[in-house]
Amino acid sequence: MKLILTAPVEHLGVPGEVVEVRDGYGRNFLLPRGYAITWTRGAEKQIEGIKRARAAREIRGIDHAKEVREQLEALEVVLPARAADNGKLFGGVTPSDVVAAIRAANGPAIDRRSVSIDKPIRMVGTHTVAIKLHDAVTAHIKVVVTAA
Repeated sequence: MKLILTAPVEHLGVPGEVVEVRDGYGRNFLLPRGYAITWTRGAEKQIEGIKRARAAREIRGIDHAKEVREQLEALEVVLPARAADNGKLFGGVTPSDVVAAIRAANGPAIDRRSVSIDKPIRMVGTHTVAIKLHDAVTAHIKVVVTAA
């Protein structure tokens, strides 16, 4: 099955690449999750748009990743969440919540898939979150979760 990737897939490729995969993998994993679209001549024209969008938000090399890491680690990220009186959250903090809090703190635009939360955040307080910016560069930021 011939597909065009729309999201990075580990051990397969990056957005905009045309890949050949087995039918079951494409039909049952890549297509339903939105990681790929089926290849057609018309879809081939969309590849340029996908590549342009990726280049706009992509980290350009290790030097750029280090600059973004410095920006992120200098931020004070405050994340308000609904919590009980004892400090326990109703639900948990997701990578999308962290990305939104970084944007609210005037931080750089990052992809939610690069945010790694080791232990689930379910309590009010200060927590450390890792953000993989490049293969060799990872930023560790402090996220202050407050009761809203």
